[in-house]
Amino acid sequence: MSSATFYRWRAKFGGMDASLMARMTELEEENRPFRAKTKGNVERFNGYP
Repeated sequence: MSSATFYRWRAKFGGMDASLMARMTELEEENRPFRAKTKGNVERFNGYP
């Protein structure tokens, strides 16, 4: 693991306890379909098929 990866991870997750980490993971899973739909819209807007 590079030091940049470590410091980015620490900045994002450093102050969290296990329950906050679980909640964040849950929200990321919940938002996954929305991200996929948004990606498709952005590609169409930029002229990709």
